[in-house]
Amino acid sequence: MKILISGASGLIGSEITSFLINHKHQVIFLQRKSASQKPYWNIENEIIDIEDDLQIDVVINLAGESIAEGRWNQLKKEKIKNSRVKGTKLLSEYFSKVSYKPKVFISASAIGFYGDRGNEIITEASTKGTGFLSDVCYEWEEATNIVSEAGIRVANIRLGMVLSSNGGALQKMLLPFKIGLGGIIGNGKQYVSWVNISDVVGIINHIINNEELNGPINTVSPNPVTNYQFTKILGKQLNRPTVFPLPAFLAKL
Repeated sequence: MKILISGASGLIGSEITSFLINHKHQVIFLQRKSASQKPYWNIENEIIDIEDDLQIDVVINLAGESIAEGRWNQLKKEKIKNSRVKGTKLLSEYFSKVSYKPKVFISASAIGFYGDRGNEIITEASTKGTGFLSDVCYEWEEATNIVSEAGIRVANIRLGMVLSSNGGALQKMLLPFKIGLGGIIGNGKQYVSWVNISDVVGIINHIINNEELNGPINTVSPNPVTNYQFTKILGKQLNRPTVFPLPAFLAKL
């Protein structure tokens, strides 16, 4: 199949690209560096340029400003929101108008949709939470309605904390843990709905190949753990102490 990916250079994008190429699919990158290279898009200026004769079979939309880099001031929040919502809307509008229909439009989202719910059991049918991330995820998913209304199957993968030795959250944790400065955050009771990067790839591939799958899909492992449990397990795997807690106010900062 011909598979178009936005955000292909990111952690998930890199992994799914390698997987798809190894399975003999043609992977096409939606890039933003040079308008002379197609397919091209510019989210800020609402420009998208994809050759009509490509006849894309699958769209995988993973683009978005990193939430792990920099402090979350107002400008950063706007970048986080606009890169996701405006980018997804731009893609959705384009594919809702093409002369052919892709088999599926897979768009990233996050379990931030549900907000902070403590130990409440959450399913795809659970309501939206409150707060900045919940609002972003809601609008992010709403932006795919355009392509869904055009008769194209849409799957919104609500990602948990993706664990990979090649980057992401785990890579940022490793250094303080390895030097013995790892510890719980706040009271340690927060639940961590984690997922291994290989399972994210497997879930995306499963969505591509199963036409009955659509709508929100929680992309997490079956068994979440608390921050306390996660911290102790990681410390044990690295054979390092976990005695230095990070106060809640510092995490918020």
